[in-house]
Amino acid sequence: MRFRATIQNVPTFYRLIQTVEKLQKKCIINFSETSMRIICNQEEGGVHVWSKIRIDALFTDYRILSHSNNEITLNLPTDALSTALRSASAEHTGANEVVMKLAKKKNVPVLSFEIFGTTQMGRRVKVAHDVRIEVMKPADVALLTEPRCPEPDVQIMLPPLTKMRGVIERMRNLSDVIAVRANSSGCLRLSASTEVVKADITWNNCSHPRMTGDNPSQARAGAEDGRGEEDREPEPERPDPTHLFSVLVHARSLLKFLNAHAVSKTTIACICQGHCLILFVYIGDSTDVGGVLTFYIPSVLDD
Repeated sequence: MRFRATIQNVPTFYRLIQTVEKLQKKCIINFSETSMRIICNQEEGGVHVWSKIRIDALFTDYRILSHSNNEITLNLPTDALSTALRSASAEHTGANEVVMKLAKKKNVPVLSFEIFGTTQMGRRVKVAHDVRIEVMKPADVALLTEPRCPEPDVQIMLPPLTKMRGVIERMRNLSDVIAVRANSSGCLRLSASTEVVKADITWNNCSHPRMTGDNPSQARAGAEDGRGEEDREPEPERPDPTHLFSVLVHARSLLKFLNAHAVSKTTIACICQGHCLILFVYIGDSTDVGGVLTFYIPSVLDD
């Protein structure tokens, strides 16, 4: 088993792990020949993450070899990984090359980070960080499954996550449960209430993206598909575009998701009414999506 890569985009990798670190103490990272997956299988009732990032969006000189279809899956602590990447991304290190590789130190498997930089005096220096890991067995990897959800009732482009975070932090003072509502006319509404007061925050004219195929990176904000009217298949009857579909979620779960503001440029929310909220955080520019962080937030049962 061999693995080695030069991290070309250290800041983005660091922000990804920063986001995951806020969710749980450990995460699973699967490396294959074409992609890296970051997986957080949170305890029941928590936030799940299942992401996929293109290798060329983060790495160069990428080499992987294993007996499991050239895939390697690691279980590792998020705080130690975040510390290593923070050191590599810090401006004062003068880092000009960061190499990540599998190694063994005192017969303990580690993910080793070698940071090569230059001092102000022009001397080349090397800093190393080792993150202790568990290499997962193929049988255990096979048990990892993405959460199964019904077809979304509506999907909508979210406003900037930093703005949403401020709103939800204030709403949490009213209630730990927040209703997320949206319709296909571009209305997004967040609601929190108590026995004596209710607060609603509404965004109008939000884009209503289409999710084509099974790949969320193919989402398009209302763009036409280019076919003529005579080539289109008859569309099923659509529900009232002003009808608001809703899901109740814990405010703390939303706030955990909103830590993704550090990496998000475009975020799409999908509401599966009464079941869950699915959030796609796109990495990179809209014209060159490097990957997607997918968050699953389960619904709170409405008694």
